[in-house]
Amino acid sequence: MNRRELVKTLADKLSVTQAEAMRFVQAWEETTTEALESDGSLMLLGFGTFSAWEQTERIGRNPKNGVAYMIRARKSVKFKPGKLLLKQLNVSSSK
Repeated sequence: MNRRELVKTLADKLSVTQAEAMRFVQAWEETTTEALESDGSLMLLGFGTFSAWEQTERIGRNPKNGVAYMIRARKSVKFKPGKLLLKQLNVSSSK
């Protein structure tokens, strides 16, 4: 599912316009980013936890020519699914 499909699905489920659903998605993205920047994590009980983490600088290699280069340190995000999300996914996949 891409962003456009998400907005359409939310609009249908919430009985709102696609513009309103898009504002919701944008607000969600901004709020999640702010939470990760300030607190380092965002926990949605049952759904999962988003956690910011620092990737350290490391040596990478170009697979085409084998030349080594440094990959700079950067911030990234991990997601650990919650028990309810995993349960729903496993119930859906067993049908």
